[in-house]
Amino acid sequence: MAFVTEWFWFFLLLPVAALSGWVVGRRGGERHSDTQVSRLSTTYFRGLNYLLNEQPDKAIELFLHIAELDKETFETQVALGHLFRRRGEVDRAIRLHQGLVQRPDLDDGQKVQALLALGEDYMRSGLLDRAETVFSDLAKIDQRAPQALKHLIAIYEAERDWPKAIENATRFEAATGEPMGKLIGQYECELAERLRVAGDMDGARAAVARAYAADSKSVRAGMIEGRVELEAGNDVAAIRALERAARHDADYLPELLPALLSAYERVGDVPGARAFLSEMSEDYRGVAPVLALTKLVEADEGVAAARGYLAQQLKDRPSVRGEAALIELTLAGGSHHEETLRELGHITDQLLVRNPSYRCGRCGFGARSHHWQCPSCKEWGTIKPLLNYAVV
Repeated sequence: MAFVTEWFWFFLLLPVAALSGWVVGRRGGERHSDTQVSRLSTTYFRGLNYLLNEQPDKAIELFLHIAELDKETFETQVALGHLFRRRGEVDRAIRLHQGLVQRPDLDDGQKVQALLALGEDYMRSGLLDRAETVFSDLAKIDQRAPQALKHLIAIYEAERDWPKAIENATRFEAATGEPMGKLIGQYECELAERLRVAGDMDGARAAVARAYAADSKSVRAGMIEGRVELEAGNDVAAIRALERAARHDADYLPELLPALLSAYERVGDVPGARAFLSEMSEDYRGVAPVLALTKLVEADEGVAAARGYLAQQLKDRPSVRGEAALIELTLAGGSHHEETLRELGHITDQLLVRNPSYRCGRCGFGARSHHWQCPSCKEWGTIKPLLNYAVV
């Protein structure tokens, strides 16, 4: 991928440099002689030849030579700085773009472009405070506000400064019309979690309300609301919040069920629990609601009824977890094949341990525990529990 990226920049930069040499030559002998223009053209074709022969390092050296011969061409210098940054030579990119920013002959558009490039250099090198200063100034200029705001959002996200991230995401939406509600909802949920852990339940509820305002179907907001109400001893309110979250996105049902079923048990509403699980079994193809309902059937009607219900359900949705539960019920019912079933149960347990429980829908990252932001691709809300249809 790095090699492909370099080629992109070579094909972008070399023609720019050659064209700049031609333009300068057309202007006469004020800056370059005919000999120097000829050197630019010759160097350009030599660089192109190196590219075609897959010799990128030699092509880089020639391009740097072209840039030295044509220091006054703004586009060439900006693009060269981009190339330095992409190759990991961030210090060189910073020096080059700083020099461009200080040039007195730039028009306003070029000045803004140079500052944007410099801010990106600072971000790449980890100098977030300097990058923040540059992008904050640029965000006040309509021409580059969207790009600058997007960088500011990334900076505040990295610093976990959620109020500022929310502020700039809101500004970005206003400037571009691009919906940012889902992202703002995630930031409000981060604030709600922080406040909940700190014991500020009223503040957490207010942040949850703002998350819902930004993203009316936020599953995470419902989960946090449920947790807040559980900790406050409001089981009925917690049930309502968790059920709403499950209906917004049934894929998160395995995450919600433990707390939800505990709340149902405390309020003594077994019929309500069974009704909800039956509803979810129709909408959700995973095995989680089936297993939970199997336990309730076992408690109310006995092992044989539970085993019959589960066996019937597994015909439509085969699952390793369902198989393990069926084996357990068979053992509890006194099967004549106990040893074989125990071996199958052991194998099934091993398969469950090896498989990830969660996967990112964007990049495929597998995890044993849940993350709201994918550690791999950094997208929010893309990691969900696996359905566990069958062993893969």
